[in-house]
Amino acid sequence: MRLTCPICGDRDHREFFYQGAAVMLDRPAPEAGEAAWDDYLNLRENPAGDTRELWFHGGGCGAWLEVTRNTVTHAVSDVALARDAKGAKA
Repeated sequence: MRLTCPICGDRDHREFFYQGAAVMLDRPAPEAGEAAWDDYLNLRENPAGDTRELWFHGGGCGAWLEVTRNTVTHAVSDVALARDAKGAKA
């Protein structure tokens, strides 16, 4: 798999480190209870198809990227700097 870093260009995926889904999870209140914290810490969606993910270009420029990738085919349809990605908070 190859990723196109907006700064460095086309690179092998081994230069990057996967950091997880690019979605904000709703953190439960400290007093929410054991079940709420168990869900928050351990349960994640595992969709088949397009997902938005965070990747770190550790073997290159050090940029954080938001990658849209199909989890079935591993086809990458979009790569953007995380700060510029749709849905990023300013």
